[in-house]
Amino acid sequence: MTTELVQIMKIDSTSGKEVELANYIARTFKTPGATLEIQEVGDGSVNLFFKWGTPKIVFCTHLDTVPPYIEPWADNGKIFGRGACDAKGQIIAAYNACKELQAEGQTNFGLLLVAGEEIGSKGAKIANSLIKDCQYVIVGEPTENKLIRAGKGIQLYEVNIKGISSHSGYPQYGDDAIERMRVFLNKLSEVKFPVDNLLGTTTYNIGMLSSNNAHNVLPNLVTFRIYFRTTFSSHLLIENRLKGISDDKISITKIREDKPFRFHYIDGYHSDIVAFASDGPCLSNLGRCLLYGPGSIKVAHTDKEFIDLSDIERAVVDLKNIFKTLTQEIE
Repeated sequence: MTTELVQIMKIDSTSGKEVELANYIARTFKTPGATLEIQEVGDGSVNLFFKWGTPKIVFCTHLDTVPPYIEPWADNGKIFGRGACDAKGQIIAAYNACKELQAEGQTNFGLLLVAGEEIGSKGAKIANSLIKDCQYVIVGEPTENKLIRAGKGIQLYEVNIKGISSHSGYPQYGDDAIERMRVFLNKLSEVKFPVDNLLGTTTYNIGMLSSNNAHNVLPNLVTFRIYFRTTFSSHLLIENRLKGISDDKISITKIREDKPFRFHYIDGYHSDIVAFASDGPCLSNLGRCLLYGPGSIKVAHTDKEFIDLSDIERAVVDLKNIFKTLTQEIE
């Protein structure tokens, strides 16, 4: 497994570039008894869908990673680098589980590797429209080998705040868009969202902040995005709360949302809740969704991302057992 993981981590598959990884996997991964369906996503990327029989249970994870690309290296049973746990380690765990299931005589399952998870679940949405008759999908994300009960939702907004430019020595003749932003964000910090009994608090962060003014000019425009992690208690409140603290100088546009999500759970596994998004909500046509995988989200998207090889080995065992339990539920 070490060699397989390092080889795919050597390929830069940051979002928009993952087709090279897909092509490599299609060429080199040995999948006895499987047929491969290549699904065009529409932006040059593809999904790979390996099928053993008629899949009723599908293992799914994503091909793309967040930038920047970080080359892999190994140390003391751990593999470091971009995608180690999010999600190339998931690919290796699911792939090896599928190989072992096939060797044991199991059938009617699939391995779905999708593009664009990190930028809006583009591949998952295509797969959701194409795959029929599936009853369970097991999504691979770094959950510390825990079977997840629920996950927070997301809402992403683009905010544009207008002002009037002026010489910074004479601010009384302008209208500082940055100052308007400060007031807006102060109001946002005072908004109280209910604490959810299961998912806890609602959080948010600011990204893609831009105000292209010279240092000696009051800015007439500032743009940024707000990314909310929502709960069952707060999800439907966000948009109205934003409108309540805005004015005619502020425009707010919703870019994306996924509702908080309850995952299918099987007794006997360590469980948790998560505050990150996944492809799960976009795969509704594939039946009940489970979320499980090796590695920790706490190191994903960082320059110290890693996965412990022993956790991948444990995941292979767990994934096979989850599959067999689900097979009994189908029967």
